[in-house]
Amino acid sequence: MMPEFRQGLPATFALALIATAGRVVVPIAVQQTLDRGLGAPTGPDIDLVRVLVAISVVVVLVTSLAVYRMNVRLFRTTETALANLRVRAFRHVHDLSVLHQQGQRRGSLVSRVTSDVDQLSVFMQWGGVLGLISVGQLVVATIVMAVYSWQLTLLVLVCFVPLALAIRYFSRRLATVYGVVRERVGDVLGAVAESVVGAPTVRAYGIRARTAARIDTAIDRHYRASVQAQRTTAAVFVSGELVAAVANAAVVVVGVLLGIGGQISAGTLVAFLFLVTLFVAPVQTASEVLNEAQNAVAGFRRVLDVLDTAPDVSDPEDGRTLPPGPLDVRFDHVGFAYAEGGRKALEDVDLTITARTRVAIVGETGSGKTTFAKLVTRLMDPTEGRVLIRGVPLTEIAFASLRQRVVMVPQDGFLFDASVADNVRYGKPGMTDAHIAAAFDELGLGDWLESLSAGVATGVGQRGESLSAGERQLVAVARAYVADPDLLVLDEATSAVDPATEMRLTRALDALTDGRTTLTIAHRLSTAERADEVLVVDAGRVVQRGTHAQLVDAEGPYGRLHASWRRSSGRQAEPAV
Repeated sequence: MMPEFRQGLPATFALALIATAGRVVVPIAVQQTLDRGLGAPTGPDIDLVRVLVAISVVVVLVTSLAVYRMNVRLFRTTETALANLRVRAFRHVHDLSVLHQQGQRRGSLVSRVTSDVDQLSVFMQWGGVLGLISVGQLVVATIVMAVYSWQLTLLVLVCFVPLALAIRYFSRRLATVYGVVRERVGDVLGAVAESVVGAPTVRAYGIRARTAARIDTAIDRHYRASVQAQRTTAAVFVSGELVAAVANAAVVVVGVLLGIGGQISAGTLVAFLFLVTLFVAPVQTASEVLNEAQNAVAGFRRVLDVLDTAPDVSDPEDGRTLPPGPLDVRFDHVGFAYAEGGRKALEDVDLTITARTRVAIVGETGSGKTTFAKLVTRLMDPTEGRVLIRGVPLTEIAFASLRQRVVMVPQDGFLFDASVADNVRYGKPGMTDAHIAAAFDELGLGDWLESLSAGVATGVGQRGESLSAGERQLVAVARAYVADPDLLVLDEATSAVDPATEMRLTRALDALTDGRTTLTIAHRLSTAERADEVLVVDAGRVVQRGTHAQLVDAEGPYGRLHASWRRSSGRQAEPAV
């Protein structure tokens, strides 16, 4: 149980006890009124009746106040506990490696942090209230019934034994069906989120009908799972209603017989019938509480599945801080496979990248270029060997130090739904708009910034969709520039932009990479031409290494790649220098 929830339970239970104890006062007052007030041997005792009525009024008011306070406390306690659970789950999702996140549907992960926790919240605040009151009411009503007539109490308990056995079966059944319901909720959210994010592609390829069919299928599967769960819930409810009717009928028949035999009074029988109602009510609501409980438990298990997943890339305890100064990179016989037993994306890479050099990594699609970037920035850990920066293994470096000194600019610079300035500030919190505008000027992007409708205050839209792909990259480069890293990893920022934007980006990247150790995943070989050194990757191995001038005319894949790129881009051959 969550500590925040456990801390608030004692007082909440005390209030629940007061609320339930107060409910049996009215049946007792009815019994006393009938037997001692109205049925007194010397005639009706009106004064006693008045006293009993006054006591009943006070008890009802105190009970109402206790129920109010219990609800408030339970709401506050559960919301505090579940808010912390949401935070823990959300942060843990971010702690999971990129590889693990890619293996999960985004909608499913989101549903675990949102709707699954919401379901738990609904149960704790609604089912929890009913559960507390019902359990207390059941216990107190049973005790008072036993005081009035052990025979009738035993009769009521015997009537409910079959239901108790049935509920054990229904509980297991509900756990199964609601586990399926929560999974189907995740499927629906995943399908909807994917279709919304991919709306331009859906329209461009005219696959709206196919996409709608996928969503319809997910919704239909959720509908069928929910109907199946409700059928089981209905069976529990009907069973409770049937047993309650049998118990009431049995009490009336046997109670009248006991009354005729002089074993109980008329007031006691009427009070007992009130108490049976208090006993039966929790049983009748048990189906609803059980329904919400199993739904909540299924959601909670899905949240725990996330929390119990150990991050395979974790922030080391007592992590080391990177030494100040320029950073070199060492690959010590590094190998990596995306799946256990699968093909290796990198194999036995053993090399050193000197500090303050600009290195271009080139190769065909699927050769392992991007894996370099993910390993250097520790988005993933190698399955073999070690990656070291300034002689320190990455697994020993604190995330705070690593993220401050090593920055990656991905091919598709992700932007948040905020202004240009706010997105750049992610690189260095606390910067003023004037400092951000100055950074754009230093990168040679001042004219582009001035062309925006509101300058640095211009909103970029969700995922930066108000800007073009090239403009998003300009903002991403500015964000990396203000972060002022010592090691920069670029997943070719100019690979999908128009020539004019490419020229802006090229100038900006030259300013960004000046004096920094830079690894660039080069899709366009013009980047390799400007690099200090080129690494050629083929089938996960580094097969060539040298300057552009050394490799362009030499036998090997680089010369072939460069010649092919030159022909496709219409560039003239340039003499090697």
